[in-house]
Amino acid sequence: MIREFATGIRTLLRGFGLWRTRPGLMVLGLIPALIALVVLAAALVPLVIGMPSVSAWLTPFAEGWFEPWKGLLRAAVGFVVVAAALALASVVFSALTLTIGDPFYQRIWHAVEADLGEAPPADGGSFWTTLGEGLRLVLLGILIAILVLLIGLIPAVGGFLGPIAGVVLTGRLLARELTGRAFDARELSPADRAALFSGSRARVLGFGVATQLCFLIPGGAVAIMPAAVAGSTMLARDMLARTGAPSVASPSTGAMTPVSGSWAPPPAPPAPPAPPASPASPASREAP
Repeated sequence: MIREFATGIRTLLRGFGLWRTRPGLMVLGLIPALIALVVLAAALVPLVIGMPSVSAWLTPFAEGWFEPWKGLLRAAVGFVVVAAALALASVVFSALTLTIGDPFYQRIWHAVEADLGEAPPADGGSFWTTLGEGLRLVLLGILIAILVLLIGLIPAVGGFLGPIAGVVLTGRLLARELTGRAFDARELSPADRAALFSGSRARVLGFGVATQLCFLIPGGAVAIMPAAVAGSTMLARDMLARTGAPSVASPSTGAMTPVSGSWAPPPAPPAPPAPPASPASPASREAP
């Protein structure tokens, strides 16, 4: 499990290799990430600045407590609120960036597919598909933020478990979302995708956690996003290869095709009929 987790981290690092082969595409991928970061910073900076007031509003029962207990409690509550806000911000950042930069990231995805061979013929989803996936991602991010906030309010251990839960849950969600384009292009069903993720849980988690931790570094979200798109394409292909799934589901090429959530080779073509036996010549029927 640890080895698979480390492999997921290395897959993200492999995504940076596209800076060497396709630097122009990667630079274009920075533009939507920068726009999304500015939008989110406009919401997060006032929240961080006003955190003392938010913590006091959330803990009115501690108004009569003596110091340092009142300060420690409100500092812990403020820390948990910031952790929940960062978890939600990471998800919103990804959804907003992927929606704004859909044309750029589609080119990055296709470049990786072409470099690895057997690129799927589909385009990996339209703009409206990306927008719908982004809205779904934001809704799931809100649920994760609420869960992180509730975990963080657990006495004694909440301040430690809340941020960890936020990184793990958000990272897993990001990994599933970033690999969606490669799976959409192959028209995999939800059952097929679930089978792929169940067979690579630790690797997917390693990729997602590494991506989420990079998002938490100031400026890291902008720098990591193009590499995360490239790395997620590699991750999706690794998952397909590990389970014996086809890179491109195309019966005309003789590739293996999905059957009931698993993959099996197409049936062999029927053998050609044997030629009819030639009748014996009259000479061969004469007695010696």
